Amino acid sequence: MRRAVCPGSFDPITNGHLDIIGRASKLYDVVHVAVMINQSKKGLFTVDERIDLIREVTADFGNVEVESFHGLLVDFCKERDIPAIVKGLRAVSDFDYELQMAQMNNGLSGVETLFVPTNPTYSFLSSSLVKEVATWGGDVSHLLPPAVHQALVERIRRP
Repeated sequence: MRRAVCPGSFDPITNGHLDIIGRASKLYDVVHVAVMINQSKKGLFTVDERIDLIREVTADFGNVEVESFHGLLVDFCKERDIPAIVKGLRAVSDFDYELQMAQMNNGLSGVETLFVPTNPTYSFLSSSLVKEVATWGGDVSHLLPPAVHQALVERIRRP
């Protein structure tokens, strides 16, 4: 069985993330979406909320498993016998950082990294940018799956 992981914080998951996960789901039998737990960062959504949203918007793929992880991604991969990491690249600046990570991960464990160029429609897109624009009242509905957009709007409206 061919397995891969798409890691990230997904706070929240965007159409860009979903595009990469969907493309990976066509290449691999099982795609694990690993939601990073970073104790030092306060996310807009809790890890459990992110997991629920990702499960909802990836359900149609049929071969995506979603869970959280804390620590080294290579340990997550070893524990689940996952030989490949799939990462989307938006720009050359992403490549510089991601190449270093890929080389470190391979050196630590032999896990390979597959870089997938982002769909040009989403080349500028990041969760941080979406949250910032939405906080100031900008329309980000075209950048998020509908369920995620609804959750984002409700979260921002909370006093």
